[in-house]
Amino acid sequence: MLGIVGQASRRALIEKIVPANIARSMGMQLSEPITEAQALAQLKEIASHNQVLKSFISQGYYGTHTPTVILRNILENPAWYTAYTPYQAEISQGRMEALVNFQTMVCDLTAMPISE
Repeated sequence: MLGIVGQASRRALIEKIVPANIARSMGMQLSEPITEAQALAQLKEIASHNQVLKSFISQGYYGTHTPTVILRNILENPAWYTAYTPYQAEISQGRMEALVNFQTMVCDLTAMPISE
């Protein structure tokens, strides 16, 4: 590939395309790699120092627990908003579809005609 772009090495290619005023003069000092589980543990440790505040938007706050399976497969599932293009319309459509699916599931589980 370097031959196709006319460069002798990766370093030569980088020097050609990265302006000197923003190029690193030394390599990055990175720590040893860790596993995903270790990274998550470190992030949880950092997050444990956050101060949890309540939101009173809409004049109410309800401290509910959302099961992880719903968070991952419904609310955090990137397929709802990245399946086609990154445009706002698709993101809004995906969120709306996720909410409709969740509300439908709540109606099915509770045998109620509607859910909020």
